[in-house]
Amino acid sequence: MILYIKLFLEFFRIGLFSFGGGYATIPFLYHLISTEKWFTSQQLSDMIALSSITPGPVGVNMATFAGYTTSGIKGALIATVAIVLPSFIICLIVAKLLEAFRTNKYTQTIIYVLKPVSCGLLAAVGIKMFIDNLNLLGLLLFGFFLYLTTKEKRDPLFYLAISALVGLIAGFFNLVD
Repeated sequence: MILYIKLFLEFFRIGLFSFGGGYATIPFLYHLISTEKWFTSQQLSDMIALSSITPGPVGVNMATFAGYTTSGIKGALIATVAIVLPSFIICLIVAKLLEAFRTNKYTQTIIYVLKPVSCGLLAAVGIKMFIDNLNLLGLLLFGFFLYLTTKEKRDPLFYLAISALVGLIAGFFNLVD
């Protein structure tokens, strides 16, 4: 029972303070790796990948995956409700006060400041995850795809499909950790 309460409170906090879309939840989830040890850095990488390709909001998908990893179906439901609840409450309040917020200079200033802060947090976590999960195959693939994107303009789904295929093959042959 304590785990479920803690899970709810952590994801409610994430939902309350992650401005900038689903990827803004990544620094908070990364922090949970060191504080709660509910999942590993590799599992977080998997969460990001799966949440990006499955239908629905990325942040909600990641919360569902993290909750499931932590405590099964109940954990998934609790984390999903908890991450959505702050937005739901805020939307109800803002809907009542929409005109006052739209022209308020303080609100515009807060949003103006939060955008680069969110980008900085996301970049820091991205770099940290890249360093933590560094391997030769990943570096080679990154270089190959960087080369391909400069030489040929293709649909991003092409690169996603190739990446998925290489990931499946690498996982099958245990080429990555």
